[in-house]
Amino acid sequence: MGQVGQVGRVGQVGRVGRVRKHLIALSVCLFVRGISLAALPDPHDLPDLRDVPGLPDPSGLREQAAPKRKLFEPNDLGLLDAPDRDQWQKPEQIMDTLGIADGSVVADLGAGGAWFTLHIARRVGPNGIVYAEDIQPAMLQVIGQRMQVENLMNVRPVLGTPSDPRLPKGLDAAIIVDSYHEMDDPANPMLVITLLRNIARSLKPQGRLGIVDFKPGGGGPGPAPDQRVDPESVIKAAKAAGLGLISREEIPPFLFLLVFGPK
Repeated sequence: MGQVGQVGRVGQVGRVGRVRKHLIALSVCLFVRGISLAALPDPHDLPDLRDVPGLPDPSGLREQAAPKRKLFEPNDLGLLDAPDRDQWQKPEQIMDTLGIADGSVVADLGAGGAWFTLHIARRVGPNGIVYAEDIQPAMLQVIGQRMQVENLMNVRPVLGTPSDPRLPKGLDAAIIVDSYHEMDDPANPMLVITLLRNIARSLKPQGRLGIVDFKPGGGGPGPAPDQRVDPESVIKAAKAAGLGLISREEIPPFLFLLVFGPK
């Protein structure tokens, strides 16, 4: 007899008189199902889960149920090169708003497959530098290979961490395109604040941080509705990181753009 059967026998000791009628009805039901009555422990003999070391407090399960942000998979990078992306992403408009020009030093955070990095690299030209940052080494390999194919020598891949992009100081602009929702972990709100604070330290006094992401709700490309971020929550996190909101605009039909600067 296994451990479960032993627990069942112990739970029945001294209790037959009190639950005899219930056991008769239960035995009939269990017989039909082919389950031994002895395999069932008494509910009153089971341990209180709140007293079991290592198990979470059931009262906190609601807070723990918040969806964790999922990183984009390198195997899915082909999805980011959709032929119509230029039309709805509007990279030229975004770079104009951030003042990215020839000779600028720019960081592309969460660069992924370097779709936006390519646009920045061509805009800043050989006199500029683009730091293509990502926390996944596989993404950096793709970036390096892509820059070789495109013959662009002004891109520097950077392996960051979830809280520190490890960027040099003196940036004219930094940009997070369609990736902020992956960086913002609801289970650890200080993570993205620390990340933004480290970005702010790398900006020049007049430098700009642009955050582009998908509008809340469904429709169009982008992540599932429960993975999207509210622009107000982005503004709140940026303020906590010492960044002030300079401008806010829509990039129809799917995106919003927030521009911040050091306070």
